[in-house]
Amino acid sequence: MNFVYERREPVRFGHCDPAGIVFYPRYFEMLNAVIEDWISQGLGIAYAELLGPRRVGLPTVSLNTEFKRISRMGDELVQRIAIQRLGRTSLTLRVEFSSDDGLRVGFDQVLVCTSLETHQAQEFPADLRAALERAQGVNE
Repeated sequence: MNFVYERREPVRFGHCDPAGIVFYPRYFEMLNAVIEDWISQGLGIAYAELLGPRRVGLPTVSLNTEFKRISRMGDELVQRIAIQRLGRTSLTLRVEFSSDDGLRVGFDQVLVCTSLETHQAQEFPADLRAALERAQGVNE
């Protein structure tokens, strides 16, 4: 798989339940954070600017999740993003959180570009589309 972005995140106390493992909804918070960072840092498009002044949303419309192994406080997760499909108004991603022992959780996610004024799908802004297209070509 051609990953276009990677970062590392430690599993923190706040991610865990009383059993000492990541409470599964926290994975979804981590997923949202890595997507925001990828757009801002990896693609060079300020996520806060998209949502704020530009009024461009990227809501999740489909999310399939596969939990493979538990994660505990102190583990380090390698978070990777791959672009599976770039459409006119939507983006399909494969996001994986792994560690030394392999895949911990995998996500197949579809984001849709929307107007935050009308809440209707719209084409990706030209700068975001160009950045996504550049990212697709990084590992080809």
